[in-house]
Amino acid sequence: MTRKLHLHSPHRRSLLRGATAFGLVSAVGMPMWRPALAQDQVAVTLADIGVGDPGDWSRLAQQTGADVKVIAIGNAPSAVINQLVAGGGRDTYDIVNIVGGMQQPLVETGLIDPIDISRLKNWDKNSYIQDFLDPDTPGYEFISYDGQIYGVPTVLQGESFAYLPKHTGELDSYGALFDPKFRGYVALEDNYTTGGQKAALYMKENGLADIEDPADMTPEELDTVIDFLIEKKKDGQFRVIWSSFEQAVSLLANEEVYVMDCWEPIVYAARDKGVDVVYADPKEGYLLWAMAAYIVNNPNRSDEQTQAIYDALDFMLGPWYGATITLKQGYMTNPQATAFAEQNPDIFTPEQAAEIVKIHDNVEQKFAIGGSWQNRWPTHVDAYEEAWQRFKAS
Repeated sequence: MTRKLHLHSPHRRSLLRGATAFGLVSAVGMPMWRPALAQDQVAVTLADIGVGDPGDWSRLAQQTGADVKVIAIGNAPSAVINQLVAGGGRDTYDIVNIVGGMQQPLVETGLIDPIDISRLKNWDKNSYIQDFLDPDTPGYEFISYDGQIYGVPTVLQGESFAYLPKHTGELDSYGALFDPKFRGYVALEDNYTTGGQKAALYMKENGLADIEDPADMTPEELDTVIDFLIEKKKDGQFRVIWSSFEQAVSLLANEEVYVMDCWEPIVYAARDKGVDVVYADPKEGYLLWAMAAYIVNNPNRSDEQTQAIYDALDFMLGPWYGATITLKQGYMTNPQATAFAEQNPDIFTPEQAAEIVKIHDNVEQKFAIGGSWQNRWPTHVDAYEEAWQRFKAS
């Protein structure tokens, strides 16, 4: 069911027009966490979408002298481009950690640098790279462009949707997002690469539309999906189109919605608030993807700063970071994480270690089942952005 992504080469003007269409703010995001730095420490600024911050970077500082400042950034494709081009992000950020697949526009606009994997000792220790992100696999296009590596894969995941079983019973299809019996208690993410692609996967697999590839639709196929979503929206199916992690968590935690197109960490956060939330195993398959950490192109960066960036990236490929993110967010990270958790009971309890192993096994099973690899920059990206705006304005 997985298919290789096909990307095209948009112009810079198109990128900025897309950013404007999303109504994005160009100001740099506020820091999520700012450590106090010792005089001999080098600060690395990490722009993250909200799932790659372990909350404590002191281990990195102790090992290398480098420390990390985390700043929030949006995940929608045009949001990233806008932030780097028009929002001053190129001068502000050292690393951008987002869902991968954005290499083509980022490289062609000179916004990111290639990765020298020889500077990452944990790269060759990560068998997931060979298993899921090797050349000739769909995952390769989440970290590479034109045969060159540009993204460091920090997590892998298969996404679906969340639901509150006490209100819905057990659910196993994306059709729950569009089922009239949940009218007014459904939320979609404001992102055509997630909600839009899941809708396309649902329609294809259930014979509701003739779609060759849900990951890279023609304008005509796209219009069919958007018309379907607009019809549902006008019927009152969607309570809200959510746009932030905190908003999504609140919608579930307050039981304002019963079914939600969302990321799995949102489920974990809602559970922490005492809500019984399930992340579905849809019969149509999963939206598969990999996170990529990019080095922002800054020609004025010192050698010391560059080394600190590579230290941070290697740390993010390492066992403690991987185990921590897995436990916190429910993502598969790197193969060292599970063994590290099991072998360090002073850091992770046996129960936590078992949960980390369980999560990795679960995500590996998602990749085995398959689905549709998320396409962050489809061939007809302008048509996608215009169509999504048509949906939102309806």
